[in-house]
Amino acid sequence: MQDFLSMTLMGNPPPTPGGETANLKWQWLGEGLLMLTPHGGYTQSVVLSAGIHGNETAPIEILNQLVSDLLAGKLPLVIRLLVIYGNPPAIRSAARYLTADINRMFGGRHRHYSPCDETRRAETLEQHVIEFFDADPQSIRLHYDLHTAIRASHHTRFGLLPYQPTPYSSAMLGWLQDIELDALVMHTSAGGTFAHFSSEHCQAASCTLELGKALPFGENQFEQFSMIIAGLRALVSGGQLPKRSAGTTIFYRVVKSLLKQHQDFRLWVADDTLNFTRFTQGTLMAEQPNEDYRVEHKYEWILFPNPQVALGLRAGIMLVQMAEHELPRI
Repeated sequence: MQDFLSMTLMGNPPPTPGGETANLKWQWLGEGLLMLTPHGGYTQSVVLSAGIHGNETAPIEILNQLVSDLLAGKLPLVIRLLVIYGNPPAIRSAARYLTADINRMFGGRHRHYSPCDETRRAETLEQHVIEFFDADPQSIRLHYDLHTAIRASHHTRFGLLPYQPTPYSSAMLGWLQDIELDALVMHTSAGGTFAHFSSEHCQAASCTLELGKALPFGENQFEQFSMIIAGLRALVSGGQLPKRSAGTTIFYRVVKSLLKQHQDFRLWVADDTLNFTRFTQGTLMAEQPNEDYRVEHKYEWILFPNPQVALGLRAGIMLVQMAEHELPRI
């Protein structure tokens, strides 16, 4: 099988839909969908996805190198693995999305959008993930959805935990800290992200990973993500990660989503505001007819400020810091 990313960019399936190496069997499930199964036993079924937003290239390249090394026998496979490039047309166009943001469509929310390639893709991805996990109900379920942020950040590497009514996996939380994430954010309400879908509908331990700022292919600085890359390689191969050497993870929880509900919506932050910029109590953050939001706690931090989103979508998220022991876990 040739290079997974090259095939996806060209839009061509492999000459045969499956094959095997000395270590694994591979199966092409469709455009940007590749399943790898080890010849030996395994205890985990893992989904690794990237390219849900087509211009977020670092995770796409990281997963491509991982697949290439697995197929070449440079890395053993000890898990059952589904690798997903989420939005191939957007990847080919170097665009975040073509019609609408697919990462707001999961959990059946695609039915509330006008039909387009992205609504159909969201439904397809849901079906494949459900089928993948249901094929082996006894294995441990994991899903890491890899992204990069639109803007720069005070925390270069951070994760977003989907809201769930049950405690989070201690094993996953330990892994997220071992790969030297700078910050981890806990959502407090349901959402339409891919990671939330796999958590809610497949009971997978899921997390969205944000790796720096979106850059074109060939311009990514992978040195700053070396521990994340090492963590992914250890995950698929059963290797051991070295103990964390850089700082500690800072924990946040969401206290407010700033929803754009009117054309006259205003987000009162500078265009160059970094993710995780701190604001003090009383600061006016957003206003629109009949509603405004001022910082309610002593300090709040903003994440993903973007006043250009479509009506009905969030233009930013307000966070407060939390202690690690406040994060429910099993």
